[in-house]
Amino acid sequence: MTANFMRIFLSCQQARKKHNIPAYSFWETYLKKGIEEAGYEWVEAPDVDWAEALSYYHPDDLHKWRQRTWNCVLSSIKQQHQNQGIDLFLGYLFPKQIEIGAVEEIRSLGIPCVNFFCDNVREYIKVPKEFYCFDLHWVPEFKALKMYQQAQLNYIYAPMPVWISKELRTCEHRENYGVSFIGSRDIQRAALLAQVINSGIALEIRGAAWSSDSHISQNFNLPSQNIWQTAVNQLKYLKTEGIIPWLRKIQAKSQPTIPDEVFADCVKKQPNGQEYTAIIQQSTISLGINRYPSYRYPFSYPNTYSRMRDIEAPMMGACYLTEWTEGLDDLYELGEEIETFSNAEEMIEKIRMLQADPKKRKKMRCQAQKRALTEHSVANSINKICITLGLHK
Repeated sequence: MTANFMRIFLSCQQARKKHNIPAYSFWETYLKKGIEEAGYEWVEAPDVDWAEALSYYHPDDLHKWRQRTWNCVLSSIKQQHQNQGIDLFLGYLFPKQIEIGAVEEIRSLGIPCVNFFCDNVREYIKVPKEFYCFDLHWVPEFKALKMYQQAQLNYIYAPMPVWISKELRTCEHRENYGVSFIGSRDIQRAALLAQVINSGIALEIRGAAWSSDSHISQNFNLPSQNIWQTAVNQLKYLKTEGIIPWLRKIQAKSQPTIPDEVFADCVKKQPNGQEYTAIIQQSTISLGINRYPSYRYPFSYPNTYSRMRDIEAPMMGACYLTEWTEGLDDLYELGEEIETFSNAEEMIEKIRMLQADPKKRKKMRCQAQKRALTEHSVANSINKICITLGLHK
C-alpha cells in the first residue's frame, strides 16, 4: 500500500432489496462516493444484505442472519485479500449486526477494522460491548466522546460522512422556497415547530406523519406483544434505564398531543431525492432540529446532538439555521457560517433576522459551503483514520 492508494472493504448498510426500516440507502452512496473522491477503492461482499438485519428483532432471526452474512463476508475478504490485498475494513454497523469472532478473524489477517456509528448519544448510556472488537471508532457526536474515553477505546472525532455531486457544489441559489424543515414528525419536533407557527411565522414542513393523511407506522415490523411480553419489557427497561426515565415513560401516555390542524397550512408533500436537494438549497432558510425524544431527559429540556443535516445542508449551499449543541462550534464559525438557536424564542428571533437580511443569507451560504467541502469531507475523515492507524507511509 502507498500513501496514494488504499483498498477499503466497506460494510455500510448496503441492501439487495428495499426494507421497511428508517432511511438507510444514502449512507452507501455517501461513503462510496466519498472514498472514490479521496482516490481510494472500495470493495464489498456483493451477495450480502446488511440492512436486512435492521428489520429483525427476534434473537433467532438475528443469529441466523449473522451466521449467514459473516460467513459470506469472511469468504469474500479472504479471497480479495489474497488476490489484491485489503488495507482497511470500514463498517457502519449496529451492535446486533456484529459478530465479534468474525471481526477478530479479519483483524488476524492484518486488516485493521474501523466502525462508524452515529446514534451513540440517542441509543446508549455506554459503549455497547459488541463495539469493543474494533481497532478504531469513527465518532461524529461530540457528546459521545466521553463514552469512548471512559471505555478506553481508540476513536477519532470526525463529521458525519456526507458527499454531494460536484454539479451541486454551488452557493448561488435562487430562493424558491420559504423557511423549510424536512424530517419526520416526533413529539419534540412538533412541540418546537408549533411554537414557531403560533408566533405567526410561515413554515414549510415536509416529512412523514405531519398530517392525518400522512401518518405512517413507526413500528417498522416490531413483533406483536402479549401482556407477559409487555411486563418483561417494562422490567427490562426499568433495569436498564432506571426509575426516573421509567416514570417519565409512564407519565408520557397522559401528555396531550398537538393536533394536526396546527400544521395544516404548513405541510407540503414529501420530496423525492431530487426535490430534497432543491429544497435544502433553494429555501430562504433551511432548518435543523437537533433535539430528540428521550425519557432520560425532562420533556421541556431535551437533549441534543449534531445530526447529519449539520454537514449536509451547508455542503449543499443552504442558508442554515440549526439547533445549538456541543460540537457545532468545532465545525463552523457560528453567526457567520451558520446560525443557531437554543429554544423556540431564539429560533423565531433568528428566522426574522435572516428573513430581513438577504446579504447575510448569501454570505452564510458560501462561507458554510466552503468550510464543509474543505474540512468536513469523507476524504478528510478517511485520511484521519489512515493517519491514526499508521496506514499512510
